[in-house]
Amino acid sequence: MQDEFYMARALKLAQRGRFTTHPNPNVGCVIVNNGDIVGEGYHHRAGEPHAEVHALRMAGAKAKGATAYVTLEPCSH
Repeated sequence: MQDEFYMARALKLAQRGRFTTHPNPNVGCVIVNNGDIVGEGYHHRAGEPHAEVHALRMAGAKAKGATAYVTLEPCSH
């Protein structure tokens, strides 16, 4: 699959938080390893873990060497 497919999936995930993340942005994340989606997540609510955290928790050890597709630059906190 292509980058566009994974990014489209991340954008779709981000929309799940469209009514609950204000004042934060809607963010989705897809983690892909060897062509397989191994983790995905979205920012559920303001003040809760970000999309990347949910995706990394889901991926676990499979995140090593993987690519993250995130709809906003990854957060560092």
